[in-house]
Amino acid sequence: MRDDENEQFDEPSRSQRRRDALGVLELAEKLVAMTASQLKRVPLEESILDAVKDAQRITSHIAHKRQVHFLAKKLRKIEDLDPIRAVVDQPIEERRKETAELHLIEDWRKRLIEEGDDALNQLVAQFPAADRHHLRQLVRQAHLEIKTSRAPSAQRSLFQVVKGLVKGQGSDIAARSVIVE
Repeated sequence: MRDDENEQFDEPSRSQRRRDALGVLELAEKLVAMTASQLKRVPLEESILDAVKDAQRITSHIAHKRQVHFLAKKLRKIEDLDPIRAVVDQPIEERRKETAELHLIEDWRKRLIEEGDDALNQLVAQFPAADRHHLRQLVRQAHLEIKTSRAPSAQRSLFQVVKGLVKGQGSDIAARSVIVE
């Protein structure tokens, strides 16, 4: 629609609307290509997440394409797609680093529970900011939880403490991922 006063258009052109729609379709295709663990990080409504899962299950080419277009239609109804795009377009290398970091944290948690003081000494040597006393208490509680088949709350707490240490350390996961066994 043309504004006669300013001699400008109020709405985007048909070409711009088409480019926007194709951008949303591309976003829908990227969402369908993501794994379940990657999708957990994407801020999606339940109905859209269901549409993504449906598209992932469909094997027929035409039906799959139709479902992806349906997903794009649902996405176009969302006003702000920027948070979704930010997670989806996150560089693959960055996602790999996050995954490597989580594996490192899980390895430390597992080693602390299985090996005890030896692993604790190595952890404190590698991360001087670690609170040895608190970590030892969490390891003891984790052992008790395993023996009595209780909920793993101390194991979760131990994971979070180690995560704080690793994340606080900064960059270069590869240098830290070498765990002496």
